[in-house]
Formats: sequence, structure tokens, C-alpha cells
Amino acid sequence: MESSAKLRYARLSAQKARLVVDLVRGRNVQDALTVLKYSPQKAAGIVSKLVASAVANAEQKGVSDVDRLYVKQIFVNQGPALKRFIPRAMGRASRIRKPTSHITVVLGLK
Repeated sequence: MESSAKLRYARLSAQKARLVVDLVRGRNVQDALTVLKYSPQKAAGIVSKLVASAVANAEQKGVSDVDRLYVKQIFVNQGPALKRFIPRAMGRASRIRKPTSHITVVLGLK
């Protein structure tokens, strides 16, 4: 039985989120949450909440043994970038891209 959780339009770049996601792929849920708890990256807190949400979704579906859950799939896709402008010298403006990403977690039973 699988359970999943998705986070869309997270305000961090997909490249930075993939570094954190690669740490927990294939691990069981308790190990994944422990690794994320002690990771200093911003994405670690976001991914940690998402994994916890997927565990709650599994409990809602009726999975009795939560200790056997593991991270079957986890991936990050690039979302749309927010485009902003900042004033520069001599009346010019520079574009600032604020990237977003979509994160998906799928948990399975071992």
C-alpha cells in the first residue's frame, strides 16, 4: 500500500531541494526524519513536514504498521519563477527570479 503527499509552489529552488531529497531517498521513515531534523538546509524543514504529512496520510488510509514505511519515491520538479525587478543605477532595472518547486513524496511498505 502506498501513500503520498505533494507540496506545490514551495519557495526554494529545485536544485537546492534535490540536494536534501537525495539524502532520504530509500530510507525508512524514522531514519529519514532523523536525517532531516539535523540537516541545516532550509529545504530540510520543508521536506520533513512533507514526509510527516505522507505518514499521516498512510495512517488515514489504514496502514497499521507505520514502522515498516519507507521513502519509495521522492522527487522535486521545477515550478514557475516569480519575476521581480529591482532599481539600479542610471534609471535601469534588473530582473530578480524567485524560483519555486514542486516536491512529491511516495511512501511504501517494506
